[in-house]
Amino acid sequence: MVAVFAIAVAMIQLAIAGRPAGGNEGIISCGQVDSYLIPCVPYLTTGAGDPAPKCCDGVRSLKANTATADDRRAACGCVKAAAGRYPVKDDAASSLPTKCGVDIGIPISKAIDCQT
Repeated sequence: MVAVFAIAVAMIQLAIAGRPAGGNEGIISCGQVDSYLIPCVPYLTTGAGDPAPKCCDGVRSLKANTATADDRRAACGCVKAAAGRYPVKDDAASSLPTKCGVDIGIPISKAIDCQT
């Protein structure tokens, strides 16, 4: 289950394609990724109801700040490293993008490779 959380968040990060030029300078940090997604932990660990507005704001912020391939790879690694801390529900992780109205453009998969 924890791996699915990592995959869900990694897929959000990996699928992002369009931050405007002049956006975030440098590669996103694990601290930034954590700050965007920590409001999602209650939803991801219970699967109950809908994600909190602050969770969806974080998902949108993550999308906006991971436009480059380097950012997406870094964010993917950060999420995988952090995922072991929470007992995430598989269905909650896979439904997070849809519940937040964020189109990531690709399915969430346990087979994600952060390097591609």
